[in-house]
Amino acid sequence: MQSLSALDVLLLFVFSVSCAVGAILLLGWFDRRKDSVTPTAEQSKQSVVWLFQKDELIDATDAAAAIVGDDSRATVAWAEVAQVLGDRFPGIPLDINDVSSTKMLSLPSQIQQDDSHLTLEKTNKTLRVELFDRNSRDVVCRHNLVTLSREHAFLNDCVSGSPSPAWRTGKNGNLIWTNRAYDQLFASLKSPNPSARQAKPLFDPAKLSGNSNTKVRMSLTDEQSNRILWFDVVSVPVGDQRMNYATDINAVVSAEIAQRNFVQTLAKTFAQLSTGLAIFDRKRQLVLFNPALIDLTSLPADFLSARPNLLSFFDRLRDARMMPEPKNYSSWRERIAEVVTAAADGRYQETWTLSSGSTYRVTGRPHPDGAVAFLIEDVSAEVSLTRRFRSQLEVGQSVIDQQEEAVAVFSSLGVLTLSNAPYTQLWGIDPENSFAEMTVLDATRHWQAKCKATPVWSKLRDYVVEFGERAEWFADVEMKDGKALRCRFTPIAGGATLASFRLAHATALLPHKTVTA
Repeated sequence: MQSLSALDVLLLFVFSVSCAVGAILLLGWFDRRKDSVTPTAEQSKQSVVWLFQKDELIDATDAAAAIVGDDSRATVAWAEVAQVLGDRFPGIPLDINDVSSTKMLSLPSQIQQDDSHLTLEKTNKTLRVELFDRNSRDVVCRHNLVTLSREHAFLNDCVSGSPSPAWRTGKNGNLIWTNRAYDQLFASLKSPNPSARQAKPLFDPAKLSGNSNTKVRMSLTDEQSNRILWFDVVSVPVGDQRMNYATDINAVVSAEIAQRNFVQTLAKTFAQLSTGLAIFDRKRQLVLFNPALIDLTSLPADFLSARPNLLSFFDRLRDARMMPEPKNYSSWRERIAEVVTAAADGRYQETWTLSSGSTYRVTGRPHPDGAVAFLIEDVSAEVSLTRRFRSQLEVGQSVIDQQEEAVAVFSSLGVLTLSNAPYTQLWGIDPENSFAEMTVLDATRHWQAKCKATPVWSKLRDYVVEFGERAEWFADVEMKDGKALRCRFTPIAGGATLASFRLAHATALLPHKTVTA
C-alpha cells in the first residue's frame, strides 16, 4: 500500500474537522427547532406547529395560529386548542398533563378520506404539537373544510333525524327540502302516495308567510281514516325562503277538548245547585260562580262577571246587608284576612243571621293551586225547624217537670234519654249534668244502693232491652230510709220504656209549680 503524503494527511484532517463541525451545527439546529418555531416564510405556510409550556401556548406557526382563530389574545390555553382539534382527532388529551413525556403520541384522523395525523411530543417541559396533511398544500383550508363538512353532516343528521316534520319552502311556497319525519307524515296521509317533494306542501304556505317568525296552529286530515291531526307550525324566514317546523299537539288538543267538556259539565251541574258557589284563584280573584250565588246574595251578574277580588266581593256583600254588620269597621279587612286564612285551611264555617230574617251557612274550603272556594247555603228553614223543635222540647220538659211522679225514660238500647225534676229530687242525681251517657244498668245500681234488696231492678234491666210485645207491670220497693215506693214500668213508642216512681204515702214529690208563659 502506498504511503500518504503530508498533503494528503492535511486534507484528510481538514475534511474530518469540517464534518465534525457540520455535525455539531446540525445537532444544534435540531435542538433549537424543538424549543422554538422559527421556520422560513415558505415553511411557515406549510407547517402547522404549536408549542406549549405548562398549559399556555408560547409559540405557533402562522398556519397553526390561523387554525386556532383569534390570535390577538394574550394567552391561549391548551384546552382551547384541544377542543379545536378534537373533532378530527378524538383521542387528543383534554388535560395537557396526560401527555406522556417518554414517547411521542401520534393520532390519526377519525374522519373518512382524511389521511392527516397529529403528533404530540414533550421535551424539556415543552410540548410540541404538529399537524401533518400529505394530501393538501394548504393545511388551514383543508382543516376548515374538514371541520365544516363534519359540522354540516352533524347538523344535517340532527334536522333530518328530528322526530318533528321540517321543510323548506321557496319564495312561491314550493317545496325545496323535507326531512324524514315530513316524508313519513306525507306518506301516512296521502293515498296513493306520490313523491313528497313533487306534491304541494302539506301545510298551507299562505298562512306561513311574512317577514318575521310566524306560529300558527294548523290541522291536517287523514284521507284514509278522516281523522284530524293538529300541529303547531313555526315558520322562520331565511333570505327569500322559509324554514318550517311542525310539532304534533294532538294530545294537547285532546286534553283541551276534554277540559272544555269537563268545565261545561261542571257549569251545568253548578247551575242546578241551590247552594251558592264562589271560587277565588290564588290571586284572590273570582274565577267561577253559579246562578245560585246571584239569587242568594243579590249581587249583580255584571259585577261577578268582572272577576272582582275577594275584598271587593265581601265589601259588596256588606253594603248589600247580605252578611252580619261588623262591630268595628277599622278591623274589617283584618277580619276578612282571617276568614281567608281559615278557609284556605278548611276551618272556616259560620252561620250568618241577616237583618232580613234569613240565615246563611257559609263554608270555606281550600282548592288546588292555592284557590279558595266559598259555599253559601240558605238554612233558614232548617234553623227555624230546629228552633221550633227545641221550643217543643223545652215545653215538653216543663210539662213533665210538673208531674207528681218521678219519671225516667230509657231507649230500646237501655240509655236514659229523659227525666224530670221529681226524679232528680227523689234519687239525688241529675242525668243532664252527667258527662257520659247513663244506662239502665247505671240507674238501677244507683237505685239499688238507696233501696233495700229486691229482685225488681234485675227484672227491669231485662225488661228494658227486651224485644217484642211487652206488658205494663207494677212493683213496690222500700227505700233504706223507710219510704215505700210504688213503681210503674210501661212500654212506649219506639221500644222505649217509661219508669215512674210515686211515694206510697204522699200525694206529691214536689210542691205544685205554676208554668209561666
